[in-house]
Amino acid sequence: MTIEGAVIIEKGVTFAVIHVAPEVTRYTIKSTQTRRALMRFFPGMPIILMSLAPDGSPQYYGRKDIADFLRSVRLDQIPWKKYHIVIKTTS
Repeated sequence: MTIEGAVIIEKGVTFAVIHVAPEVTRYTIKSTQTRRALMRFFPGMPIILMSLAPDGSPQYYGRKDIADFLRSVRLDQIPWKKYHIVIKTTS
């Protein structure tokens, strides 16, 4: 699986921002599950999920102080990168 994300250090806090589909951030259970699954790829970092609203504006889910900070940043200022990860699921 390939995801688009960024690792950012701001004011001494290192965190990950991951671009996800709107249906992930629309439902609390789904966003919580996604953040948990990503924790092993971004150990020790708060994970913020970002999806785009129909009007193209970003919506953030995660730690409130970081989400508030990200709202003040333009999307093209975020150092996006592709990450190739393998998420194992249990049947």
